[in-house]
Amino acid sequence: MDSSGKVVAITGGGTGIGAAVARRYAGEGARVVVLGRRREPLEKVAAETGAHVITGDASVREDAEAAVAEIIGAYGRLDVVVANAGGHGLSSVVDTGDDEWELALRSNLSSAFVFCRAALPSLVETGGQVVVVSSLAGLFAGPNVAGYTVAKHALIGLTRSIARDFGPRGVRANAVCPGWVRTPMADGEMDQFAAASGFIGGHDEGYRRVTAEVPLRRPAEPEEIAAIVRFLGSAESSYITGAVIVADGGAHAVDLPTLAFERAGM
Repeated sequence: MDSSGKVVAITGGGTGIGAAVARRYAGEGARVVVLGRRREPLEKVAAETGAHVITGDASVREDAEAAVAEIIGAYGRLDVVVANAGGHGLSSVVDTGDDEWELALRSNLSSAFVFCRAALPSLVETGGQVVVVSSLAGLFAGPNVAGYTVAKHALIGLTRSIARDFGPRGVRANAVCPGWVRTPMADGEMDQFAAASGFIGGHDEGYRRVTAEVPLRRPAEPEEIAAIVRFLGSAESSYITGAVIVADGGAHAVDLPTLAFERAGM
């Protein structure tokens, strides 16, 4: 595996997709660095993978620059940045207050922008890769998730800007847009869905309902998204940059206006 010996930094590396990415790279011999604001989940990932833990806010310039300096000091190089931190912004435009709006942009967009800005000089030295974890919300709009949707759309613009400007200097940048993935954050959304809908059956029933129209009829596991991230952050994808890989079980291939025909048995 060409990940052996590579230095991989993962923001939002303590849970969900970020933790799965850490396990995937560590299993291939990479030197993994997990970053986040909460130390406890990062330490759990480190205990499992041997990852180097750095606590801080990736959206804060001083924290991002200090993290990159610590990585270079410890390992002498940085090969892959996985910009995975995110969350927040779960209300409509009218219902989104100024503080919630700023939090949505900071958590999802600024965390990627600021950390990539700090890391890019080191990535230029190694001919490294950036993998941005956006979302299906980066391509489509769900109900009452305005801040999240705007920020995830913007992440695709960030990815393409990095690819355009730093491709001539040997850096590749690509984005992944997952649909539903079994993560702690999504589990929480299933709890809210159950409370609003009144069904029983726990997370499994919630996921069954939200993927009922998805061709594969199930959510992704974090490890499935981690496999895509690892591919984009490796030499196996050496001629791919500026791309958006959709990993949603086929949801984006469904023509919504024809669902009524399918339900009618036509």
